[in-house]
Amino acid sequence: MFLNRVNLLKEPQMDSQYPFTIPAISNLKELEFTSSVTFFVGENGTGKSTLLEGIADKCEFNTAGGSRNNLYDVYAAESALGKYLRLSWMPKVTNGFFLRSESFYQFASHIDQLERENPGRGVLDSYGGKSLHEQSHGESFLSLFLNRFDGRTIYLLDEPESALSPQRQLTFLRVIHDLIKEQNCQFIIATHSPIILGYPEATILSFDDGEIEEIDYEMTGHYQITKYFLDHREKFLEELLEGE
Repeated sequence: MFLNRVNLLKEPQMDSQYPFTIPAISNLKELEFTSSVTFFVGENGTGKSTLLEGIADKCEFNTAGGSRNNLYDVYAAESALGKYLRLSWMPKVTNGFFLRSESFYQFASHIDQLERENPGRGVLDSYGGKSLHEQSHGESFLSLFLNRFDGRTIYLLDEPESALSPQRQLTFLRVIHDLIKEQNCQFIIATHSPIILGYPEATILSFDDGEIEEIDYEMTGHYQITKYFLDHREKFLEELLEGE
């Protein structure tokens, strides 16, 4: 790992201010990263994306999505947490990428603009050789993963499964595996996908219950709900749709 620790720096009087009104964020003091892949899981609003965005901000990545070199603006993309975080590195790396699925369209438009402003420079080579807008959403995500990501790099990914079918999520797991083994990369991923969460030897950090705690794969709500649904689909739907 390159990033091995995050500390939160705040005063008690800040607890009434956003984002410290989020229990998991307010209760955070120190968070260690011990695996090449770390997952943030939890219900919406529990702070996982807030923390991931804060880390991206502290890394000086564009919090709308991208690296240090992707300079463009998206409304409401700034981080409210980054300035209160301290990151510990061993060694520090500056290569990295923040994938924010909700603003990926704007990122793709930014890349097209760079291509227009720099003809013949091969801007699109890092994205499959053609505009991300000319590919399906899933294809553009995989083009990013397959072509843009390479060695000694930290990648912060916020819900990468949003555009990936189950089959392509499996492809994404192989991309992660190859980048870790061959390129020495680190991933921190916020996700709801039980498929992506299944990556072996990853650390899973749950943001539920107002604390950030390590949890086993089989204990995540994502796994348990999906497994129960697949094992008891008819009963589940009957209880859900017809129960009082």
